[in-house]
Amino acid sequence: MSLAQPGAYVHIPWCVRKCPYCDFNSHNLREDSDYTQYVDALIADLRWSLTQRTWRPLRSVFFGGGTPSLCPPEQIGRVLDALRAGPGLHPQAEITLEANPGTADETHFAGYRQAGVNRLSIGVQSFQDDKLKALGRIHDQHAADRAIGLARSAGFDNINIDIMHGLPQQTVADALYDLRRALNHQPEHLSWYELTLEPQTAFARHPPTLPEEATLAAIEAQGRRTLRKAGFRRYEVSAWAQPGRRARHNLNYWRYGDFLALGAGAHEKHTDVRGQIQRSARQRAPGRYIASAGGAEVFSQQSRPAAADRQEEFLLNACRLVHGFSLNHFERTTGLPRSRLRAGLERAHELSLVRERSGHVQPTARGLRYLNTLLMCFAEPINAG
Repeated sequence: MSLAQPGAYVHIPWCVRKCPYCDFNSHNLREDSDYTQYVDALIADLRWSLTQRTWRPLRSVFFGGGTPSLCPPEQIGRVLDALRAGPGLHPQAEITLEANPGTADETHFAGYRQAGVNRLSIGVQSFQDDKLKALGRIHDQHAADRAIGLARSAGFDNINIDIMHGLPQQTVADALYDLRRALNHQPEHLSWYELTLEPQTAFARHPPTLPEEATLAAIEAQGRRTLRKAGFRRYEVSAWAQPGRRARHNLNYWRYGDFLALGAGAHEKHTDVRGQIQRSARQRAPGRYIASAGGAEVFSQQSRPAAADRQEEFLLNACRLVHGFSLNHFERTTGLPRSRLRAGLERAHELSLVRERSGHVQPTARGLRYLNTLLMCFAEPINAG
C-alpha cells in the first residue's frame, strides 16, 4: 500500500485561449464563467469525499488547469481553508499554483501568497516572440520576464519555469537561448521538456514542422550541460532543480503515491488500509461537474486497476526518475511480487536501458532518452492466433 503522505490536485478549467498543443481539460473563459460557483462545487466535492474515504494530512497541493492564475485569490484561499479543515495540511506543505505570464497580475500574485500558496509554476515555454506565436501563447517575451519579476516581488522564493524545446523551426541556438534566459532569473526549478504532438489537439490535426532527430539530440546534450553548469540537477526526465527544491507534488505522482483530486475532469488515486487501489475520475464538463459535486454523481468513472494495470502505471511513472526505484517500493505500492518484473528487467538490461543493484533499478542515460522502448520491455507479450 502507498505509505507516503498524499497530495491534492485541484483543477481550474478555464483559460483565455486554448493552445494548439494542449490536450488538458481546458475551456475558453466565457463571461458566464463563475469562479465563486465553481469553488462552491470544489468545497462540496471535498466535504462529500471526506465522508467516503479517509485521507491523511496533505504533503502538497497543486492548482492546475486551464489557467489557475485567472482565479481570484480569495477563491484560492477558500479552497485552501477547506483543505486545512479536512483532511488537513502538513505544516511544511508545498502549495503550487500554475500561472500564465499573459494573466500575471501583481495584486493576484500577492493575494495567492497571502492565501498560503508558496510555489508558482510559470508557463513561459519560450522567450522568443516568434516561437510563442507558433505555440499559440497569449504572452510575449517581455510579459514572461515581467511575470517572474512580479512573482519575486510578491514574496515567492520557490518558482518553477516551464520551458519547451523541440519547437517548430527551432535551432540548437534558439533552444539554448531560451534556457539561458530562464536561468538568468535564477529559478529554483525548471521543467524543460520536448514538445510532443498529442492526439486530439490542433497540432495533431495540422502538424507543424519540427526539428530533425539530430537537432533534438544536440539540444538535449547541450542543454543538459548548460543546466548542470548552472547548478541544477536532473531528477526526472524533464525536471531539473536546485538542491532541496525538487517538486514534492510531482515526486508523489512518480513514486506512485496517492492523491485527492478535485475539479472538472480531475483524476484521483486512493489506497485503502487493505492495500486496495481505487481510481476515479470527475465529470469532465465544468457545468456538469458543478451540478453533480457533493454526491456520487460527480464521478464519471471509478475502477480498481487490475494487476497488469498497476504494474504499467507504476513503471510509467517510476521509470521517469533518474534514480529509479526499489523493488521493495514496487511491491509495497502495487501489492505485486517483484518476480513480475524479472523478464522485463532482463530485456531492458540486454538493451542497456537499466542497471540493477541490490534490489534497486535505475534507468541508464539511454533508458531515459528512449523511455518508450524501456517501457515496452515490460509489456505483456501478445500471443499470435
